[in-house]
Amino acid sequence: MRYDVNLSILFTELPLLARAEAARAAGFTAVEYWWPFETASPADREVEAFVRSVADAGMTLASLNFFAGDMAAGDRGLISWIGREAELADSVAIAVGIAERLGCRTFNALYGNRLPGVDPAAQDEHALSTLDEVAARVAGIGARLVLEPLSAVEAYPLRTAADAFAVIDKVGRDNLALLLDVYHLAVNGDDAAAVIAGRAAGIGHVQLADAPGRHEPGTGSLDIEGYLTGLAEAGYEGYVGLEYVPAGASAESFGWLRGRR
Repeated sequence: MRYDVNLSILFTELPLLARAEAARAAGFTAVEYWWPFETASPADREVEAFVRSVADAGMTLASLNFFAGDMAAGDRGLISWIGREAELADSVAIAVGIAERLGCRTFNALYGNRLPGVDPAAQDEHALSTLDEVAARVAGIGARLVLEPLSAVEAYPLRTAADAFAVIDKVGRDNLALLLDVYHLAVNGDDAAAVIAGRAAGIGHVQLADAPGRHEPGTGSLDIEGYLTGLAEAGYEGYVGLEYVPAGASAESFGWLRGRR
């Protein structure tokens, strides 16, 4: 397995621009982030500072989220959000530019919450059209989109792998795949092992955290070893992102990886 560390949830003891170097010191060669800016259209100097922080640490950018709205307030993406197309388009353009410089070929396109007073069917039709358009856009650099089921946000409609695959199959793009986050699936009662066994070819990215707690593997009850073995046996060759809240200091949370890399 190739592991990367998500620097939007790990090494938060440090400023964002110092985290890639900390990940390098911990032995990683690849990182991933949620959208690393406060707005969909950050200033050029902000983008440049972010790129330099990753490049100067010698890191590959394994995965990057598009702008997802106000995450702290509960927003979870703009793909299905009618009326915010310009913000999404701006962040896609910026993300593609970052990716071309840092080697990223996976983008997480969070679907978006159900909106009060908006017909869910209209949101879903909008999402299908948006995903088709954005998938075509990122295909120009040989990249893929991944669609992620989430937990803990009642208004987010993609809760299981089957929910995400239903959208993926409707869009029908070769570069649209599942983001298999074993924590979110487990919390929602889904069976990650069955997904790996049955639809491994449709998995475009993997993220790990144990449950309950969303801490590092070994702190909960999930069969992380079994998931990793299943992925290897199925021929998964992508990155496995470490997207957990460390139980202690970030740099001390990687003991479970000993002998794996």
